[in-house]
Amino acid sequence: MFPINFAAVAVAAVSAFVLGFLFHGPLFGKLWMRLADIHPTGNEKFSDMLPQFFWNFVANFVTAFVLAGILWMSSLSMGVITWQRGAFVAVWLWFGFMVTSSSMEVIWMGRKMKLWLFESAASLVIMAVMGAIIAAW
Repeated sequence: MFPINFAAVAVAAVSAFVLGFLFHGPLFGKLWMRLADIHPTGNEKFSDMLPQFFWNFVANFVTAFVLAGILWMSSLSMGVITWQRGAFVAVWLWFGFMVTSSSMEVIWMGRKMKLWLFESAASLVIMAVMGAIIAAW
């Protein structure tokens, strides 16, 4: 098994969760709701969203864990992985896998292009930050 810094993975997962909240809430929440055609009723409860929060964090943790493994493997050929290289590798992974696989939602499933671009931009920032955190640790 390769050496994984679980503290770095946990911090990266929490940072992804916080950045996702910021993108979909205080910073760009109104834009996101318009793009996603979401109309709040005012009856939404925080407790109703706990399962989604849990699974979102699990997904963030798995992403951070796999990213840590890829950065460790990259260090075998590239030497020391700086935070800049960590962010760079994460952006390449974002572009090669996240963008291309999620584009199928637009191509085949009719997802709105603007919503997909919004989500892609959010995931770009999140991946770059996660890669930088894991590599810097």
